[in-house]
Amino acid sequence: MCRHKADISNPAHNHTACITSALSSAERLCQNRGVRLTPLRRRVLEKIWQNHEAIKAYELIHQLSSADHTVKPPTVYRALDFLLAQGLIHRIESLNGFVGCTNPDHEHDCLMLICRKCGVVTEMENGTISQEVAAQASRQGFMLERQIMEGRGLCAHCRDDDEARDTGQ
Repeated sequence: MCRHKADISNPAHNHTACITSALSSAERLCQNRGVRLTPLRRRVLEKIWQNHEAIKAYELIHQLSSADHTVKPPTVYRALDFLLAQGLIHRIESLNGFVGCTNPDHEHDCLMLICRKCGVVTEMENGTISQEVAAQASRQGFMLERQIMEGRGLCAHCRDDDEARDTGQ
């Protein structure tokens, strides 16, 4: 999968390898867990991995439907629920969309870095940040069940483009 997170906004990034790796990893994990990655679930996951931007459920419905067959919303939402439960995707709350998980082999809290210019979402795992947030929440009597934090800014590629434009290069 796209383990080199800094590279995903780079135009030279090998995205085909990302998709292939994500799907084979999902198949292996589902088989090991004794759950079924049905053809529809696999297609939904493949659509989510088509780029590193968040995709909304209704965009998935549109992409999965054809002129002679409309995929119903509950079908896609059930597939999304399965993929979330298996840790194969993340929900980006602020965008009401979904992205593929780069580390589906273990449960983890993460920080989602969202580029405000190109829309690329990068997953960053950081146990120290998660532990500090959980500790602060606990001190306030709050029991966290799951953490997904989101940060907005510019990815390296967009930042480099802006700097080049600003310097006239």
